[in-house]
Amino acid sequence: MRMRLIIAVGVWWLCHLPVAFAHNLALPAPVLAALQRAKVPSDALHVVVMEANGSQKTSPLLSHEATTSINPASLIKLATTIAALDLLGPTFVWRTPVYIDGPVRDGVLQGNVYVRGSGDPRLVVERVWLLMRRLQGLGIQKIQGDIVLDRSAFDLPERNPASFDGEPLRPYNAAPDALLVNFKSLVFQFVPDRSANVARIHVEPPMAGVQFPATVALSNADCSDYRSSLRPDWSDPLRIRFTGSFPAVCGEKIWPVAYPAPQQFATRAIAGMWQQIGGQLTGQVRDGFVPANLQAVLALESPTLSEVIRDINKFSNNVMAQQLFLTLSLQARGSGNWDGSREALQTWWRDRIGGEAPVFDNGSGLSREERVSALGLARLLQFAWGSPTMSELMSSLPLSGLDGTLKRSKSQTIAHLKTGSLRDVAGIAGYVDTANSKRLILVAVLNHANAQAARGALDLLVDWTASQKP
Repeated sequence: MRMRLIIAVGVWWLCHLPVAFAHNLALPAPVLAALQRAKVPSDALHVVVMEANGSQKTSPLLSHEATTSINPASLIKLATTIAALDLLGPTFVWRTPVYIDGPVRDGVLQGNVYVRGSGDPRLVVERVWLLMRRLQGLGIQKIQGDIVLDRSAFDLPERNPASFDGEPLRPYNAAPDALLVNFKSLVFQFVPDRSANVARIHVEPPMAGVQFPATVALSNADCSDYRSSLRPDWSDPLRIRFTGSFPAVCGEKIWPVAYPAPQQFATRAIAGMWQQIGGQLTGQVRDGFVPANLQAVLALESPTLSEVIRDINKFSNNVMAQQLFLTLSLQARGSGNWDGSREALQTWWRDRIGGEAPVFDNGSGLSREERVSALGLARLLQFAWGSPTMSELMSSLPLSGLDGTLKRSKSQTIAHLKTGSLRDVAGIAGYVDTANSKRLILVAVLNHANAQAARGALDLLVDWTASQKP
C-alpha cells in the first residue's frame, strides 16, 4: 500500500509539471555543433527560452538543464538590481551629508569637518570636487581641525583584494566601502610628447603624501602590451614609479589602477583634493565618527538608482553592484553587512519570485559561491517584465551591437542582454525580440572549464530565439 501511494504521488507530480520541465527539450543542432567544437558537453549548458509576458504555468519554448543550480557569474546582478528597483524605487538616491562642529569666522572653521558615507556607488572624483566646492561655498577656506571620514554605515570585515583572482590592482577587485571614493582607484593618463621623447603623466585624484612621476620615456615598441612596457613599481604606495617606457604609437592612453594601499585611499585623496582647490587644513584627514548632536550643513546626493543600475548592468561594474547589495540591508536594518543583505535578498525572492531562493554571496557575481538556476533567472526576468520598473531595467541592459558589454557583438538581433563571465562561466540573460514582434526571455549559462571557448553557442541561441514565432 505504501509503495502504491508513493508511485501515485510521483505520477501526480510529474503530470502537473509544465511539460518542458518534465524532460529536456532538444538543443538546436547548430548549438550542439558549437559545443562539440569547443569540447563542452551539452549538460554544461543551461538554457530557458520563454515568453516575457507569460505566466509561471506557461511552458517554455526551450528548456535544457534548466533547474540545476549553477554559478551565474555577473548574471546575478540582475537579482540585485531588480530587487533594488522593487524595494528602493527607481528615484532612490544616496546622500553623503557633511557636518561641522565649530563656528566659521573670516573663512576659518574653528573645528572639524565630518563626512558620513552612506554607500554611494558613484562617488567619483568629479562629485567629490563638487562636495568640496560646496563646503567652500559655506565660507570655509581653512579648517582649524580635522576632516573626519565616517564609514560606519557599512559593517564589513577586512578583505584582501587579491583573494579572488590574485589581481589586487584591478579596479573590479576594489572592496565596497560606505565612503567609496573613486572606486579606490587611480586613473593614469599617458600623453606622448615626441619633441621631448617622453610621455607626460597625469594622475587623478591628487593623493596627499604620494609621489608620482611626471614623465616616462618613449619607445618604438608596439602597443600590444603597453602596461607591461611601463614596468610599474607598486611596492611603495607612497612612491609610484614606472621603470620602463611608453610606446609612442599608442597615442593617449587611460589606465585605471586600484591603489595598492586601499585603506588609505579616501584619506589621501580627500586631503589631496582639498589642497588642490586651495583649501587649508591644520589637522589631518582621518577616519572617525560623526558626533550624535550635529546637524548636516550640506548633503551631496547621488544620481538616481535608475541611473546607477545602468552602470552596473551595462558595464558589469562589480564594486557598484556590491555597494547596492549592501544598501539593501542598510536601508532595511540600519547597517550594511553581507549577512543582512543575503537574508534581505533571499526573503524578497521568496516573496516576489517564489520557489527556491538563490545562494547569494556579494550580489555582483565576483564569487565562486553564488548559485541560481537558469529557470530561476527566467522567472526573475518574467517578474521584472510585469513590474512597474520594467522600463528602468530594460534601459540598463546592454543592447546587442550598440553599447555596454555587448558593444562588440556582431549579432543583428535586437536583444537586451546582461552578460556574465568568469574563468569557467559564460552566460547571457535578458530579452530578445522575435521576427513577429514578440519579446522572449533567454537565459543561457555555461559552467565548464572551456566555457569561454563555447561563447559561439550563446550567440547561436540568441539567433535561434529571435527566429521563433510564439
